[in-house]
Amino acid sequence: MKSSHRLLALCVFVAGLAGYAPAMAQQADRSAAGDKVCTSCHDENWAKPILSIYQTKHGVKADARTPGCQTCHGASAEHVKASGGVPPDMTFTKKSKNPPQARSDTCMGCHKRDSNRSHWQGSMHQARDITCANCHTVHAPRDPVLTKVTQPEVCFTCHKQQRSEINRPSRHPILEGKVACSDCHNPHGSVGPSLMKRNSVVETCYQCHAEKRGPFVHNHEPVQEDCTNCHNPHGTVADSMLKMRPPMLCHQCHTPHGGQVLQLTGQLPTQPTATSSGKSGINYTQGRGCVNCHTQIHGSNNPSFTNPTVQFFLR
Repeated sequence: MKSSHRLLALCVFVAGLAGYAPAMAQQADRSAAGDKVCTSCHDENWAKPILSIYQTKHGVKADARTPGCQTCHGASAEHVKASGGVPPDMTFTKKSKNPPQARSDTCMGCHKRDSNRSHWQGSMHQARDITCANCHTVHAPRDPVLTKVTQPEVCFTCHKQQRSEINRPSRHPILEGKVACSDCHNPHGSVGPSLMKRNSVVETCYQCHAEKRGPFVHNHEPVQEDCTNCHNPHGTVADSMLKMRPPMLCHQCHTPHGGQVLQLTGQLPTQPTATSSGKSGINYTQGRGCVNCHTQIHGSNNPSFTNPTVQFFLR
């Protein structure tokens, strides 16, 4: 008998909550009728192209997943009542009084299902209060950040150094629209460094430069570790996007060749130096370019035939 009373009380409590729910929060209307509450004022004469959203995926009412004005901006009863004198419940402009996290959560309510955004929480952009609306233009017929030709300009709004580098002589064809920032980076977060799309820099570069992957008999350690040890992918003044011209770049790790190379190449010494044994040796790089001889600098299958081993020659 007592159990039946408890069950009855529980049912009454649940029914009471169900009846109380509408009073706690006004439900957003995603239908065309719900949008009419907004579009009756925000029509084609409005200063901003609000109605352009119906030319995008966010405006396809036949799709059950499509949001409405109230889905993103809230029911905004006070905004409607005051004829715009009060801001909507949720705004996305730079002057918005809504917290950045709340603005992003509004978008992530639908887009969190996408695996490309699974690392948004805790990512560099999220941690620095960069919201979705800082990069995306939802009401535009074509979102600039989703088009290769216009995407870099959106990124360069914050990344000023990369804007400068991309105008240098040796660079990826980003300005021509053949390569976009999102080909290498995932702005929504990743497990790799610098928001790289893959787990490491080299894995990201290998998406296009597969011939550098190997495996090789002789692997060049800096290549296996990080391509940016030698290259700046955003642009440089040296050939092949090298951070500096060889042999200066190579000499950051390798000391110039000595007497052993003289015996191998038969070249005359150009800069005599005193070796540790007191004999005359050389300290030079032939033709001022290491890659004149070491043509396979990313890795080589050439067999070892000297001591010390001379590697990365064309077999």
